[in-house]
Formats: sequence, structure tokens, C-alpha cells
Amino acid sequence: MRKSAPIVTYVVISFGLSWLIAIPLWLGEGLASPLPLFYGVTVAMMFTPAIAALIVVFFVEKHPDGRSRRRALGLGSVRPVGRFLRYLGLALVVPPALILAALAVGVVFGVYPADFVNFSGFQETVDAQLEAFGQAPVAIPIGLLVAAQFLNVLIGSIVNVIPALGEELGWRGWLLPKLLPLGVVPAILISGVIWGLWHAPLILLGYNYGDAPGALALAAMVGMTIVIGAVFSWLRIRSESVWPAALAHGAFNAAAGFSLVFVMAGETFSPLEATILGWTGWLVPLLLVTVLLATGQFRAPAARDSALPAESASLAGSE
Repeated sequence: MRKSAPIVTYVVISFGLSWLIAIPLWLGEGLASPLPLFYGVTVAMMFTPAIAALIVVFFVEKHPDGRSRRRALGLGSVRPVGRFLRYLGLALVVPPALILAALAVGVVFGVYPADFVNFSGFQETVDAQLEAFGQAPVAIPIGLLVAAQFLNVLIGSIVNVIPALGEELGWRGWLLPKLLPLGVVPAILISGVIWGLWHAPLILLGYNYGDAPGALALAAMVGMTIVIGAVFSWLRIRSESVWPAALAHGAFNAAAGFSLVFVMAGETFSPLEATILGWTGWLVPLLLVTVLLATGQFRAPAARDSALPAESASLAGSE
């Protein structure tokens, strides 16, 4: 029980704070609340896992010094620098690639109506936005605007790092290493379920899954957070740092809008089935994680050199 006390404390604090922050939405207009309020709530929620982790590290585990606390949060050494930079690069590329792959798989299964040639849905959205601001359609080729979205994802990935770190400092920085003594797969599953359920204050209001029944929407969110959390966990374990996971989380959030860029005009799709949120979107991440597991890519460096707790590094290496 003593060993699990920090984890239980962490979960209670992170969940409690997220629900507390979301109260204005529940007492107000929900997702129809004014945008400043909605975005303020969502960004504030992203910092609750970090707050919970800091409380546990300082007051429950009572690490003796700053170096020990930094290591416990995944903020220790970034050496060797080459390895650290390599995983930062992967963090920028892999999440957007998985989001794009999810759209392609959705097309194959007939659940995502795509227009990869004329980008008609995106053109429709751009024209509607310009009309809303009283402006005439611009003469810029739609293909150039689509290309600009990839630059926006790069910029957004970097901008999103700090709020994403608010989550990752908790989920992959502190929690994942605490669960690794159970084994890599159980640690990924448990941390993914916790991460998904943490989103309940927004998901139960209809966020991400629209009019889907609350329980089904939350189950779908958990499915997504397990498979994507596994990818973030790989980056965390192999880099020995929380920063690649935070950058990957930022890139993931920045690239989420690709589903609106490539959709066919006048068509709709169910997020329960299509995009990275739906079951077809989980297939490629699952395949990637399976390959990584099979090839030993979830093995941490040797325990004596690892920024992970020694018992976690050794158990992760035995998978």
C-alpha cells in the first residue's frame, strides 16, 4: 500500500483539479461557452498533471535534493546530446505522420471521405471564414494554403510544448516510470487508461466525439490515449527525458486539424470511426508499437546510466 500511495495521491489530485477547473463549463454553456473561457479552461486543465506530480515529488516522496526531484520528473540530464536530439526530431515527425496515416486508413475502410487532390472541404472552410469576416475569396492557390498548414504544424508544435509539458510532466515524466516495475505493456496500458479518463470533464460535455453517448465517447478516448500514449512512452523511455514526449504531444495537438484539411466538401465523418480519434486511426500506431516492442525499442539504457529509476530501467530492459 505504501508503494502505491504516491500513485493514488497523484491520480486523485490530477483528476480532482481537472474537474474543479472544468466547473465553469458544466455550470455554464458547456462547449458553447465563450471561446476565452473554453480555451482558458482547457489550457489550465493541461497543467493539472504537472501540479499533481510536483506535489507528490515534494511532499509525498520527499526527494532529498533538486537533482533527485528533476530525475523523478524526467527533467534530468539530456546526455548524450545526439540521442536526445534524435528523439526530439522523431517527436516532431512521428505524431503528424500517424495523424495523416489515420486519414489514409479511414479512406481504405470507407469511413473518412477525403479529397487529397482538390482539397474541396478545406477550400469551403477557408471561403466560409473569409465571408464571415466580410472579405472576398483570395486568389492564393488552395494547394499553397494546404502546404502552409504543414508549416503551421511545425510552429504549433513548438508553441504547444509548454502546455503539453504540463501534461507530460505528469503522465510520462513521473507516472510512467512509477508503473514500469509492472512491465512495459502494463505500464503503457495503465497510464493510457488514466490519461484517457482524466479527459472526462471535457469528453462528457461532447468534446472530440460530439453527440456520442458519454460512456462510448470516454471509452474511445481511452483507446486513443493508450495507443498514442504508447508512442509517447517509447520516446520517454528511449530518450530518458520527458522533453521528447512533451514535444510529441505538442506536435500531436498541432496536427489534429489535418482531418479538416483533407476532408471532401459537404461530407461528414464520425470521430468514433475515422481520424486518429476513431478505431481505424489506431491501427497504424498499434502496428508501430508492436514493431517497437518486438525489436526491443522499449528497453531503457543500462540502469547505472539511466535517468529512470533503477528498478524501472532494469525491468523495462527485460521486456
